[in-house]
Amino acid sequence: MLYDSHIHLTDTEYDNFLPSILVTLKGMSIKACSVTVNTSTSLKALRLFGEKDVHNIVYNFLGIHPQYAEENISQFEEMVSSNIHNIDGIGEIGLDPTYYNQDKNTKVMQDQVFTKMLTIAETYDKPISVHSRQSLDEVLNVLSTFNLKKACLHWFDGSPQQLEKALDMGLYISYGPPLIYSKKKQSLLKLTDQGKLLIETDGPVRYPSCLKNVITLPTSVLMSVVRSMSEVLCLTPENVAEKLEKNSILFFD
Repeated sequence: MLYDSHIHLTDTEYDNFLPSILVTLKGMSIKACSVTVNTSTSLKALRLFGEKDVHNIVYNFLGIHPQYAEENISQFEEMVSSNIHNIDGIGEIGLDPTYYNQDKNTKVMQDQVFTKMLTIAETYDKPISVHSRQSLDEVLNVLSTFNLKKACLHWFDGSPQQLEKALDMGLYISYGPPLIYSKKKQSLLKLTDQGKLLIETDGPVRYPSCLKNVITLPTSVLMSVVRSMSEVLCLTPENVAEKLEKNSILFFD
């Protein structure tokens, strides 16, 4: 079984054919971790993925992305506490200076929201999916102050030194389609503990450098990432898939 550790199934780009995606995931023995970005998409996820038959295919992670740091944290926290049995993890959460607005003091807002998200994850003993673009050192420092069940650095793009620190902290590292063409990603992969590897699509992100720049689907993309990973690590695709399945079960279950 393959696992997509990070995909935005609540994105409107999937709305018209989400039922078909779910059927295909089940038929191809693929499980997907749906992450959200704000209260609105989190409510949508609870509505879409709360049923038991869907929950067998989709891990339901809810979170407030740094882009939406102005969200009402109290409302989100209440939603989580009221639906905790239908929530598998907290994500997508993190920090990102790309969205800083000095006039609105969004740096402080991001820090507060990220801290609250981690507190929720710690309180309910849930794994997390972390966004750390241009903020990895700060994210690692904050994570070190919490006692978290499991944490994955989604779309890892740090330095070898930052990778070593993350692995020393026991964090999982996720790679996606850029692994197919990025020499930097391939070099980082070689340095990554194979027991901490996960893969993702980050769909519906499109990849102009590969995969024909179409909407990303785990059913059509994940095996390409596995093949690239196998080439870089000099392993068979079957061996890589087995390692990834084992890691994913440890992280999610």
